[in-house]
Amino acid sequence: MFDVKVQNDSEVLLSGRFDAAQQDKVDNILNKISENCIVNFQDLQYISSAGLGSLLKAHVRLKELGYSIKLINMNNHVREVFKYSGLDKVFQIE
Repeated sequence: MFDVKVQNDSEVLLSGRFDAAQQDKVDNILNKISENCIVNFQDLQYISSAGLGSLLKAHVRLKELGYSIKLINMNNHVREVFKYSGLDKVFQIE
């Protein structure tokens, strides 16, 4: 199961398993954000390459506008996915 919610217009809360089946849902939300953004991974157990692609696409778009995405509250498994993909050097992760 997967859920995505927006809190305070610029914090995206992810929970469950983020894979290709949820990519359009997340893309629709991230495409509406036009300021600095926080993506909270507190309740996310899994992210696929499709999920990484959605976040990277939003990162590039916001960076071109002069904004950024900060990723917070990752569990060890999800953090390892970012590390192995090299995206830990692209995103600000706390």
